[in-house]
Amino acid sequence: MFVVTVTDGFHTQITESAVTIGNFDGVHRGHAELFRHLKERGARLGLPTVVVTFEPHPLAVLAPEAAPPLITTFSQKAELIEQAGIDCLAVIPFNREFSQIPAETFVRSLLCGTFGMRHIIIGHDYAFGRDRMGNYATLAAMGTECGFSIEDLKPVGENSTIFSSSLARRLIGDGDMSGATTILGRYHVISGRVVHGREIGSKIGFPTANIVTDNELIPPDGVYAVMVSIGEQLIKGACNIGKNPTFEGHDRTIEVFLLDYSGRFYDSTIALCFVRRLREEKKFPDVDALVQAINHDVATTRTVLASVDKDLIKPLLGHAHWGVE
Repeated sequence: MFVVTVTDGFHTQITESAVTIGNFDGVHRGHAELFRHLKERGARLGLPTVVVTFEPHPLAVLAPEAAPPLITTFSQKAELIEQAGIDCLAVIPFNREFSQIPAETFVRSLLCGTFGMRHIIIGHDYAFGRDRMGNYATLAAMGTECGFSIEDLKPVGENSTIFSSSLARRLIGDGDMSGATTILGRYHVISGRVVHGREIGSKIGFPTANIVTDNELIPPDGVYAVMVSIGEQLIKGACNIGKNPTFEGHDRTIEVFLLDYSGRFYDSTIALCFVRRLREEKKFPDVDALVQAINHDVATTRTVLASVDKDLIKPLLGHAHWGVE
């Protein structure tokens, strides 16, 4: 997959394409179905597939106070889109100047002029352009003039639930990792660098790896059963998110105790795949009570992860091999 940044005067070697456009935060099951449909349509028409997205998220520019915490970093999002088999990811740097471009100009100049769009698929409620005035009707009216066909994909869901980024965010924010997994089609992931911490875990017999991450959407404080990606290895782990109240901590940390692993990996990048929330973070009366609780957490973690679905583990370390223009 090629990742291209679209700037003024940008040109690409793509002369014809099948396109979709959106933010695609989390790349959930609804997005995956859209990409599958785009690939199928592109193959049928003999066209390369192009996914057009924005960086940063438009709300981060236009209404920062309303901007949601993102499920994935840009690198993670790109990795998931690559895994979907898309040919090109086109990234538009979003700013206030760009937000004022009329929808019709965006379609003619960028989608048709730059990428030679011959077919476009959009989500059922997608809107774009200045004041979000562009929609299916806009594209339908321009299709004959500009030489492209259009489809809008019906809502994708299961039973009475429609897959959406906002629903996935809410479930993760509630600590409902099983529910979030249903929407995402994978375990929620955060990745980051291992750094030195207070080393409290080592002193009580449970050495932990402290993680510093660029991910915005961190599950609520508590203890989680996780699968941890370290290099080519997948290791079972128990993760604690919180302030270590038993030791009067003040800073929120992400720490993971790795089961049956004794290697050293400071400064390595690892990924945590959240399988299930085990309990809330608690302040214990003394260290002995904390150790007893951790032993119970580890035993529960082993039970939970004994039946982990490996097809739902996507580490997303940001190591995809993209071509970049």
